[in-house]
Amino acid sequence: MPKRSAKLADLAFDIRSVIGALFVVYGLVCLVWGLVSFPPEAAEKTGGVNLNLWAGLGMLVVGAVFVAWVVAKPLTADDPAVREALDDDATSGAADGGDR
Repeated sequence: MPKRSAKLADLAFDIRSVIGALFVVYGLVCLVWGLVSFPPEAAEKTGGVNLNLWAGLGMLVVGAVFVAWVVAKPLTADDPAVREALDDDATSGAADGGDR
């Protein structure tokens, strides 16, 4: 695979995907825990509010927003940040004598 294509593949898996996936996974864990386990002691501590349930729902919403953002506005070669990263990679490759 050419160096340019490899760099674009690396940039395509951006941090928004990772953050969104983590929020979705942790949100599902909290949501399921909130649905399955809400003992009277926990209700007493939180004033009757199922915090695991609500925190899980909130994290699912945030994760869905991140995933929607990645789908709605993916990184492309026309993006200035991507172009800058590709240019930096090309100049560093020429400076150190070619392929890595």
